[in-house]
Amino acid sequence: MFGARTRLPPGPWYPEPFSAGRALRRDAIGTTMNVWREYGDLACIRMGPLRLYMAFHPDDVKHVLQENNQNYTKGSLIARARVVIGNGLFTSEGPFWRRQRRLIQPAFHRQRIAGFVNTMAACTGDTLDHWERHADTGRPLDVAEAMNHLTLTIVGKTLFGRDLSRETGPAGRALSRVLTITAERVMSYLALPLWIPTPRNREFVRTQRVLDDVVLGIIEERRRDEGGTDDLLGMLLAARDEATGEGMTDLQLRDEVMTFFLAGHETTAVATSWTWYLLDRHPEVAERLSAEVRAVLGDRPPALDDIPALSYARMVVQEAMRLYPPLWGLSRETIGPDRLGDYDVPGHRIVAMSPYVTHRHPDFWDEPERFDPERFGPEHVAERHRFAYIPFGGGPRLCIGNEFALTEAQVILAMVMQRYRLHRIDTRPIELEPHLTLRPRGGLPMRIERIGSQAGAAVA
Repeated sequence: MFGARTRLPPGPWYPEPFSAGRALRRDAIGTTMNVWREYGDLACIRMGPLRLYMAFHPDDVKHVLQENNQNYTKGSLIARARVVIGNGLFTSEGPFWRRQRRLIQPAFHRQRIAGFVNTMAACTGDTLDHWERHADTGRPLDVAEAMNHLTLTIVGKTLFGRDLSRETGPAGRALSRVLTITAERVMSYLALPLWIPTPRNREFVRTQRVLDDVVLGIIEERRRDEGGTDDLLGMLLAARDEATGEGMTDLQLRDEVMTFFLAGHETTAVATSWTWYLLDRHPEVAERLSAEVRAVLGDRPPALDDIPALSYARMVVQEAMRLYPPLWGLSRETIGPDRLGDYDVPGHRIVAMSPYVTHRHPDFWDEPERFDPERFGPEHVAERHRFAYIPFGGGPRLCIGNEFALTEAQVILAMVMQRYRLHRIDTRPIELEPHLTLRPRGGLPMRIERIGSQAGAAVA
């Protein structure tokens, strides 16, 4: 399989592929961290006749994602996600991907995202009103689930012009299950075709049908509505390729809507969930964030002009995403041979990268396990390696919605801090659940406490 001159990076050896797969499925984060600690910044896991390269140093990550990106595809592992989102922006390749990116890019222009701020604030305010019952009764709230519902509602209204608040329960549960099962398929040595009626496949088909009903309903409703192209879906329906004048087919629309339906809420929901966990553990950071919110907003909701002034809120989210990146792992597949560091990588090999590990590299992060939003002050960002921080990937395939997600998180953080403090009920260390995204295992039950004038009004 390998030429005589091919020299492999150091790494563990498993006598057959299934044992490596079991180790990764049992503890993907722990296994990846152990490989890095034992074998260094470039490693190769040998699994019987198979080879999995792992690149952790920002220089190698930059090479794969940017400098030589034309020699890499998303590859066969990510292609397994097509059973959910089809050939959308996340999974497509080559000229088709470039065409879709050109069509979609205007929907995420900074000025257009700015127009979403009022909608984000309105959705957040409605959600926080419902939290009053938990504050009154002391009944715990699963904040991870609440963030999922909120971000799904925001995505529905901002990107698709559809109020999904009544559908967030079944749709959110279906999304969670589909993402979990898809992650299992991506990380499995052998993913069985969906037509084989295993219990897992039957569950996947059922939940996928729920999502398809929601997505196709969104598209059908918009097709009946002739007016308005301000949101993403309106722009997708109206978009025409500059070179050919062609618009999107119904299948392309379905795939892109499903992509943003899934990715547009999951990453922000996960990021804000971990942020509440960290703020509870670091009350001094919560107090500084609260002081910023009081100084900038007082009691009013945030507006467009407030977003730049809520700089510490953004730094808090960025640091939470450093410690707990929603997309904890990335992978690419070589088209032809390449060279990483001192080692040759043959064509058609998977190169895995881990933001979770790279975000803890001691050459780029002092005390990497410490929660310190000051790392994202402008002076620190300017002097740091660009690819030492990759929660949204990098290079040409940098996540198109990164600014949308950060703005949304700022709005949510500011408005929650105006009214409440969130406290974990279980003080035991939280467990990681690494699927396609990095979730807190078992959710995040928290106690909701009123603050300031809200608490005073309740006592009066």
